[in-house]
Amino acid sequence: MTARPFLLGLTGSIGMGKSTTAGFFRDLGVPVWDADAAVHRMYAPDGAAVPEIAVLCPDAVQDGAVDRAALKEWIARDPDALARIESVVHPLVARDRADFIAAHPDTPLIVLDIPLLFETGAQDAMDAVLVVTAPAQDQRARVLARPGMTAAQFDAILAKQMPDADKRARADFVIETRSLEQTRAAVQALVGKLRAENA
Repeated sequence: MTARPFLLGLTGSIGMGKSTTAGFFRDLGVPVWDADAAVHRMYAPDGAAVPEIAVLCPDAVQDGAVDRAALKEWIARDPDALARIESVVHPLVARDRADFIAAHPDTPLIVLDIPLLFETGAQDAMDAVLVVTAPAQDQRARVLARPGMTAAQFDAILAKQMPDADKRARADFVIETRSLEQTRAAVQALVGKLRAENA
């Protein structure tokens, strides 16, 4: 039987340091697939989702690309819109993820960065799940420091995500992102452990 890469799902609520943590995995030579980046590619000109979104909502495609603002407007006025968009995008994202994994057959470890990992049931396709976390006050301060972010927007995003405590309870590994140095060291230790176990 041919060995296959160990699939580590990476998730965490907004402002918990997931993107920074993913970067530390990349620094160590671990291939990282990013679900958000995959969707951005699919919505870009000539992206895989553009023709199907154009059929669902012609107004949401401008200059050959998906206009996210127009999609949000459609979702706001049509209660069925989000489910219809997801029925198009989720299979494309799953295929993109499978293609990424297939393109790295000889690596012992692949990280799959999926913000809504538990919410979409993607944990079932992982060998283990890493949740990044931080104290609630740190999370709030980080998110509200982002350009254009308001407290109301932050609260609305949080309401759509599984609570941090629930994510931590379901995780195989948890890294608290209090400082860059501590987070980097925790990633290095985890990569060393998983590479040794799956060599």
